Amino acid sequence: MTRLRTELPGPRSLELAARRKNAVASGVGSTLPVYIDSAEDGLLVDVDGNRLIDLGSGIAVTGVGNPAPAVAEAVHEQIDRFSHTCFMITPYEGYLEVCEQLNELTPGDHEKRSVLFNSGAEAVENAVKIARHATGRQAVVVFDHAYHGRTNLTMALTAKNMPYKHGFGPFAGEIYRVPMSYPYRDGGLSGAEAAARAIDLIEKQVGVDTAACVLIEPIQGEGGFVVPAEGFLPAIAEWCARTGALLVADEIQTGFCRTGSWFASDHEGVVPDMVTTAKGIAGGMPLAAVTGRAEVMDAVHVGGLGGTYGGNPVACAAALGAIRTMRERDLSAAARRIEDAVLPRLRALAEKTSTFTPSAGTSTSGETSTPSAGTSTSGGLIGDIRGRGAMLAVEFTEPTPDIASRVAKACHAAGVVVLTCGTYGNVIRFLPPLVIPDDLLAEGMDIFEQAVLGVAK
Repeated sequence: MTRLRTELPGPRSLELAARRKNAVASGVGSTLPVYIDSAEDGLLVDVDGNRLIDLGSGIAVTGVGNPAPAVAEAVHEQIDRFSHTCFMITPYEGYLEVCEQLNELTPGDHEKRSVLFNSGAEAVENAVKIARHATGRQAVVVFDHAYHGRTNLTMALTAKNMPYKHGFGPFAGEIYRVPMSYPYRDGGLSGAEAAARAIDLIEKQVGVDTAACVLIEPIQGEGGFVVPAEGFLPAIAEWCARTGALLVADEIQTGFCRTGSWFASDHEGVVPDMVTTAKGIAGGMPLAAVTGRAEVMDAVHVGGLGGTYGGNPVACAAALGAIRTMRERDLSAAARRIEDAVLPRLRALAEKTSTFTPSAGTSTSGETSTPSAGTSTSGGLIGDIRGRGAMLAVEFTEPTPDIASRVAKACHAAGVVVLTCGTYGNVIRFLPPLVIPDDLLAEGMDIFEQAVLGVAK
C-alpha cells in the first residue's frame, strides 16, 4: 500500500518505543505504538513516513481538523501576546468569549452561565459539586456502562472496572447506578419502559428527595456507543424536573457537531440543567466546561470554582477558532453526511457476514465468555450497528469478544486507526474527523470491511 512505507511500527517508532520503556510509566497504554510526526485532515503521519487514515480523531477531539487552520492561527496569535495569567488572578476576554459561545450553543434558550476547566473529568467533577451545592442534596445517579473520567470521583461514576478502576479504590460515596436503555441488550424494552425501570430503582434505592443530579451521556462513549431508545432521555428529564434533581448531560464525547447536531441532547429536544463539554471544544488544546442554568451555576460561593489552568488563554483562543470552523463549515451537516456514507456500508457488511456463527471464545481477561441477557448469539458476526452522525459503532456478536480486538489489529496493520470500546470489549467505534475527505473515509471503510471479512473466514 503506497501510504505505508514500512511495517507498523516502523524502525524509528521502535527506537522511540525502546526509549519509552525507561521514561514513561508502564500504566500508560497506547492503542497503536507508532509515533506521530505530523497530521492533516483525516491522516496521521508517523516518524517513519507512514500515512495512517484516522478514524479516531484522538477520541473525538480533532473533529475540526488536525491542525485546523483557524485553530492554529488563533493559537499562534495568542501565544505571541501572552500564554497565561490565571483567570482567577487577572482575567482576559477570551475566557468570556468562550463562555458566551457555550451559553448560546448548548441546549435551551434560558439564561446560562459557564465555567472553564482543563479536562472532561474535571468538568464532570465540578458539575457534581455545583449540583450538590445548588440543591443541598448529596446523591448522584449514574448509569450502567457509563464512563465519566479517571479522577477519584469520576472513577466512582464510571461503570467499568478494568482498566479504569481496578485497584484504585476506595472511591467517593453517595453514587448510585441504575440500568441504561441499551436496545441491543434490553429484550425489546421501549425507551419509556427502560426509563420507568431506572426511575423505579432511583425512587426505591435513592429516594425522590435525595438525588442532587442524574448524570448521563446522551449517547454513551467508552461504554459502547450505546444509543438509548427514543423516549428514554425525555422521560429521565421529566422525572428530574418533577423531583428537583438536576439533569446533567455529559456531552464530552458527543458535543460540538459530532452526532449531527451541536449536541446529542438536541436530537429529542432534551434541555439539561447542566452540560459538560471537552474533547472537540478546542481542536486539540486542553479545555473543558460546565454550562448550566444561571440560578444553578450562580448558587456557588465566590472562589468555590476555578483552577490554575482552567480556561487558559491559548486554549480559549483555540476553542474560538474551532467553533468558528464548526459554524463556517457546517460540521453538523458534515457529520450527517458521514453517517449517510458509513451506515449503509456497515449494514451491508452485517448482511455479508450473517451466515457466520461465532464459536465460544476467550475474553481478554482469560475467562470463557458467555452471552449477556438480551443479546442475540446467532445470525451472524455483527450483532448491532448503531450511532448517530460521525459517532458510529459495530458491536460484534458474543460470545467472542476477541473479534473486535482482532479486527482492530488488522486495521492497524493496514494503516487505519480504529478504536475499540464497550463493557464487553466487543465494540469498534468510528470517530472520524468531521472534515475527513470522502476518499479517505471510503478507503478506511474498505480496509475495515476487509478486516472483518478476514476474521469471518
